[in-house]
Amino acid sequence: MPQQNVLICTVGGSYQPIITAIRNNQSDYVCFICTGKDSATGRPGSDTQITGKGNIIKAKFGDPKPTLPNIPTQAGLNEEQYEVVNVPADDLDVAYTNIHEAVKKLTERFPNASMLADYTGGTKTMTAALVIVALGTEQMDLQLVTGSRADLVKVRQNTEQATPVNVERIRLERAVSPYIAAWQRYAYDEAAIGLKNIRPPRNDELRRNLWRLCDLSKAFAAWDRFAHAQAFEKIDIYRPKLGKSLSKHFTTLEILTDENRREPMQILDLWRNAERRASQGRYDDAVARIYRLIEWTAQWLLRSQCEINTSEIPPEKVPADVKLPLCKDGQHYQAGLFDAWKLVGSLTQGAAAQFIQTHEK
Repeated sequence: MPQQNVLICTVGGSYQPIITAIRNNQSDYVCFICTGKDSATGRPGSDTQITGKGNIIKAKFGDPKPTLPNIPTQAGLNEEQYEVVNVPADDLDVAYTNIHEAVKKLTERFPNASMLADYTGGTKTMTAALVIVALGTEQMDLQLVTGSRADLVKVRQNTEQATPVNVERIRLERAVSPYIAAWQRYAYDEAAIGLKNIRPPRNDELRRNLWRLCDLSKAFAAWDRFAHAQAFEKIDIYRPKLGKSLSKHFTTLEILTDENRREPMQILDLWRNAERRASQGRYDDAVARIYRLIEWTAQWLLRSQCEINTSEIPPEKVPADVKLPLCKDGQHYQAGLFDAWKLVGSLTQGAAAQFIQTHEK
């Protein structure tokens, strides 16, 4: 069975663009978005162009009387091939709700159909509502019927052409928005999973932007798990493109993956990780990282300045005024968190040693 074509179009005061849209799309089914009778003035709405009997449409605006039948008749549609959805002329919220519900039913009724939204006719509110619904409906394309203009009011009759409207950039920005927001919460895994599930745009540039955003999310997720080598591998391929904007990130990861330089940066990285956990309200995780950071800092200072391993300290390197527990071998000593910092105060040089010495007095 050939694919069916479903058209959703807003109806205003001109019939020609709608006829053009129906014929150009070879529509099997049409949903006409119309206004009903105005409750204040009693004037008929645009739905009369769809449901009116007899000749109810003027061939030209200046004609003295109508000479044409309703739009479905002109387009060759029978009653089973169209429906009318009435919306208020100037209430965007209600118009959106009514159109959204109609489109939802159409996608359920025609699950494999080609869906096209034409927003040429109708009030600004009607067209805005249809565009909003269409942007949120992935399988729906947008179209505008336009042509030559003698002024800013309307297109010249018989010059109308259906023109596809490219909304890939708008759709992509809307789709990625919640996952970019996830970055602000440091929810990089959430962003990576969500971005991976977005349908890639046809446009090459937009598709590359999506892939890059997904890869960067994966890279920062790996970094957040302390998988620095994995993070660097994923982010480094974008150095030619992002080298300036992410220069600090590239430099930091280069150090974190260099065995000869990484330990001080690892300690700083642990602090940054603790900050992120605290900002997420994960205070137990943050405290655990801070505890490890304090312990690691002392171990690094002793190892780098005194060649002391706190799990196996030779007796000759233990100051007389510091009491440490023996290791299981009975020949070496070991230092836990507080004892390690006592050794820092006694044996090392620098701000950390000065801090310990000051606060021990």
